[in-house]
This record gives sequence, C-alpha cells and structure tokens, in this order.
Amino acid sequence: MIDKYIQLLQQFPPRTITNDEQLEATQVVIDKLLDRPQLSPEELDYLNLLGTLVYEYEQKGEPIADIYGVELLKVLIAERQLRQKDLVPVFKTESIISDILNGKRQLTVRHIQGLAQFFNLSPAVFLPEEQNIKVIA
Repeated sequence: MIDKYIQLLQQFPPRTITNDEQLEATQVVIDKLLDRPQLSPEELDYLNLLGTLVYEYEQKGEPIADIYGVELLKVLIAERQLRQKDLVPVFKTESIISDILNGKRQLTVRHIQGLAQFFNLSPAVFLPEEQNIKVIA
C-alpha cells in the first residue's frame, strides 16, 4: 500500500504552489483522480494533500472585497436585471428605492428583512461588516 502512495508522489511530487502555472498542473492531476470511479485509500490521501496545496495557494491570492448593504443591493439588481419597480413589494414605493440607492436614505430593518426574503439571502449580508448582527425575522 505504501508503494502505491510513493508511486503517486513520484509521478507528480507535491510542492507548495507559488504561481498559476503550478496551480493548473496540480488541478490537472486532481481532475484525473476525481474522474476515476473509485479511489484507493492512498489516492484519497494524495488527493487531500493536493487539495490542501491548492487551498493554501488560493488563500494567498488577491482578496475579494466584501460588499454589503446598498452596494450589494446595486450588484444584485444589475446581475438579475431588475428594475426599481421590481422591488416595490419590499420598499412600498419606487421613490424610497431611489432614495436608498442614491444614499439619501438608509436601509431599515424591515427593508433588510424584505430584501433577504426577496433575494433568498441572509439578512446579515445587507449590514455593514461592523454592524453584522443577527436580525430576527
């Protein structure tokens, strides 16, 4: 059994990933393993090792900026190609929506709860990180 693991290590020696080229090469090996109908215990161990290396590399990458509140709402509206009138059930009027999107008004707890239901998201995503508190619906 150990011989099988050593063979895997010799075919593609695992190393710390430092660039996208190495990442792609490692992902090719991972994909080949995942395409197999069943993996041996040695292959599973090897797959876990490669997965850990990929995870560590990805964690060092450019952080993705978290967005909350109105900025998130703007992104959701654009991604889903919504119009302001589509959100009237949440806000009651288009003028309230317009004021919130233009920074003239703040989101209320009721708005946040409605948006969470409308977009099927946690209410917490509409709160700034420092105000990320549990909103009870």
